[in-house]
Amino acid sequence: MSRTLHLNVFIHGRGHHEAAWRHPRGTSASLTDIGYYEQIARIAERGKFDSVFFADHLTLGKDVAHSARGGLEPLTTLAALAQRTEHIGLIATASSTYTEPYNLARQFASLDHISNGRVGWNIVTSWLKGAAANYGDTGQIDHDERYRRAFEYLDVVTKLWDSWADDARVDDPDSGVYVDFDRVRPTAHHGTYYHVEGALNIPRSPQGYPVLVQAGSSDAGRQFAATYAEAVFTAHLEQATAVEFRTDLRRRAAALGRDPEQLAVLPGLSPAIGSTEAEAKRLWTELNELTVPEVGLAHLSARFAGADFSHLPLDERLSPDDLPDPATVQGAQSRAELIHGLVRRERPTLRALLHTLAGGRGHYITAGTPEQIADVVEEWFRNRAADGFNIMPPILPAVLEDFVDQVVPELQRRGLFRREYTADTLRGHYGLSRPENRFFGEPGLPREQTAV
Repeated sequence: MSRTLHLNVFIHGRGHHEAAWRHPRGTSASLTDIGYYEQIARIAERGKFDSVFFADHLTLGKDVAHSARGGLEPLTTLAALAQRTEHIGLIATASSTYTEPYNLARQFASLDHISNGRVGWNIVTSWLKGAAANYGDTGQIDHDERYRRAFEYLDVVTKLWDSWADDARVDDPDSGVYVDFDRVRPTAHHGTYYHVEGALNIPRSPQGYPVLVQAGSSDAGRQFAATYAEAVFTAHLEQATAVEFRTDLRRRAAALGRDPEQLAVLPGLSPAIGSTEAEAKRLWTELNELTVPEVGLAHLSARFAGADFSHLPLDERLSPDDLPDPATVQGAQSRAELIHGLVRRERPTLRALLHTLAGGRGHYITAGTPEQIADVVEEWFRNRAADGFNIMPPILPAVLEDFVDQVVPELQRRGLFRREYTADTLRGHYGLSRPENRFFGEPGLPREQTAV
């Protein structure tokens, strides 16, 4: 087939289920031990995954009292993993709200050099309420304002990556010329939010610039993704909404003059795998029985900008009226809408909702044999609900090993997934073009400041 399935592994604590650290299959490895992340990256590389992916939070949540959190900072982690892996892509989250554009551009350009072109940047606008207080601000920046800043931020950062021509570094001792300074341009950006004058102080990186990844699904997030993103991580509980989301993103990208084929949509998938479906489902039951309701309530509160749900009975059915209107949420609006929709459709008890969110936080959860998991992947892929998946193992590294050893061979047998790496860079894994330089050639992405 002409389309190629993409697989990333989303590394999150000791697994994506909040009780993974308490399960017998869970690991006791420290979340500050680089060897733990190296183990996961090597397993994923053995499975020929496109990349490993690290999310990030800029605040310490209260859930740390009862769930395994508090891992390494993502960018420094990628630098270490770049030296301990050979092929797999390395994606890290960094905030456009709380990081200076020059610092971020320099860090990711360095990582792309260190990894020989295997790095991607997951762009977030930092919706957690507590993050503002950690960065000197007295209040949370509202949703639309964060995206207005993000559009300009991306304009600045990509200008910085474009400030060196590919051939600017001459490095000719005989002539005494190290850099042809005519091939280096000042950024000279003076906008609403940012003023950045100089060129970047590091040459253009192997990929031109890192793969641009994004995870927002609100209207503002979709427009941002259509303008800049090359891979989009998204959450869907139903195949139909995933089809609508992918179709809408591709339409928006085409309207901006982009090739929609240069935008991969990758929903989250959290699978439990067993020799029988009953065995796989038992894993979810075991994990849910180990949850602490206070942790789930804290997560639910964070999704609705700090709303208090502790007064609601755990075993009574919820009504949509029990949740704030997602449109009023100044955090991740798309995830709040997803949860609100689930309650509207299914009317679960609060306990059941917390169990659903405990394993996937709004992403698609499934259980089955390797063949059944492969069926889900193939159906979503062939129905164009997804270009691949962000695999979110409920327990790490155990369930990732299950997926690599049992599901990947089935996907390969069906001709859906690669048997060997055929590219050296993350752009190559995704089939993405190398962006041309706006200062020294035609731009590869639209640069218009799209109003939100």
